[in-house]
Amino acid sequence: MVTIGVDPHKQTHTAVATDELGRPHGQRTALAKQDGFGELLVWGRNQDAARVWVIEDCRHVSGPFERFLLDHGETVVRLPPRLMADARQGVRERGKSDPIDALAVARAALREGLETLPTARLAGPELEIRLLVVHRERLVQARTRLINELRWQLHDIWPDWDIPKRRLIGARWQQRIAHKLAHAPRSARVRIARDEISRIRDLTAEIDALHRDLAVLVAQAAPQLLLEPGMGVLIAAKLIGEIAGIDRFKTDAQLARLAGCAPIPVSSGNTNRHRLDRGGNRQLNHAIHMLAITKIIHDPETATYLAKQRQRGKTNRDATRSLKRHLARRIYRLLTNPNQIPVTLCT
Repeated sequence: MVTIGVDPHKQTHTAVATDELGRPHGQRTALAKQDGFGELLVWGRNQDAARVWVIEDCRHVSGPFERFLLDHGETVVRLPPRLMADARQGVRERGKSDPIDALAVARAALREGLETLPTARLAGPELEIRLLVVHRERLVQARTRLINELRWQLHDIWPDWDIPKRRLIGARWQQRIAHKLAHAPRSARVRIARDEISRIRDLTAEIDALHRDLAVLVAQAAPQLLLEPGMGVLIAAKLIGEIAGIDRFKTDAQLARLAGCAPIPVSSGNTNRHRLDRGGNRQLNHAIHMLAITKIIHDPETATYLAKQRQRGKTNRDATRSLKRHLARRIYRLLTNPNQIPVTLCT
């Protein structure tokens, strides 16, 4: 087993490979962007077939590389900075550099025991779910850009035609526009608009196909999530892909901390307040936030819960944060105990 310690920075990431005794036998520094991530991945795969990546947890700095490794089926350990307190002092080489820090990261993980640290890993249907979710998001972004460009082309061709917002993602409006452009007088703008609407329709068909495939995979991997009120296929798929193995969390509090759903206390004297945690996995936080919004709109029980929180003096934002913390607990229980029956919200 090769342990690869990573010292992440905004501009570059440095990795050092070590054996079971913490002896280094290779290092590589690459730019902290997509091409650099790929360079480190290829280098790491050449070290050994059995490997684990240990990344010092630096919030948004280390997050993109961690997600990149998970997307490619790698095993990743996120090392808390507090475990690095004495690790650098144990490195015999004098001075400080990125390779020295990366070696200290690997040795700190070996000292603590890799089996005791939370390990993120995706395989089988869970990995397929994550890859398809990321691919679908890219296609949606590409379709949105094309729709924005098409709107301006249609405005120049027919200035008096007002198209409602968000209608161009629907197949009916796409067909209507394609039919109208087919009978429009030929011009450069019409030609561009025809090409754009054709590409938008192709992207929409692929996005819908991905949604159907995700529904099948989620039903196989975690069908209990789909039974939760307000939980749709896309939110459930995002949760599965971003959590990357619920068994790496001993409690729901650890999951809430990773998701940035555990408010930080900032009370003083007679003031009892909590501050928003801006750390953690923001993709996971967004999925839980969308679940909270869906429940607020469509679940009467959730609306009652928020009303009680406001009666206690909490703002709408604080009440929503409390709801997200409850949802993190609920998600943890659903994934660790699939046969659990629905529970009511705490009041």
